[in-house]
Amino acid sequence: APAKAQLSDTQIEKDIRARLARSKMAADNFTVRVQGGIATWEGKTDVIQRKGAATRMARSAGAKAVVNNIKVSEAARRQASIRMSIEKLRN
Repeated sequence: APAKAQLSDTQIEKDIRARLARSKMAADNFTVRVQGGIATWEGKTDVIQRKGAATRMARSAGAKAVVNNIKVSEAARRQASIRMSIEKLRN
C-alpha cells in the first residue's frame, strides 16, 4: 500500500484541535502544538484516562510522535490507586 501523504504540522494541529473541541477533554483546556510532526501536549487534569486519550488523539490525527506533558492531579492518582486496590480485592 502506498504511504500516507505527509501532513503538515498545521494540518495535524488543526485536526487535533478539532478532535479536542468535540471531546470531554476540552473542559481541561489542554494546549497542543505540532512541530516536525511531533505533537506536544501541556496542561493539567483530574481524569487520569485523559493523558492516554490525548496521546491516542494526536497519533490518530497523524502525529508521528507525541510528547505528553499533561500532569495528572494527585487526587486523581489516589482515586485510581484506590480503584485498583478494590479490583484486586474482588479478584
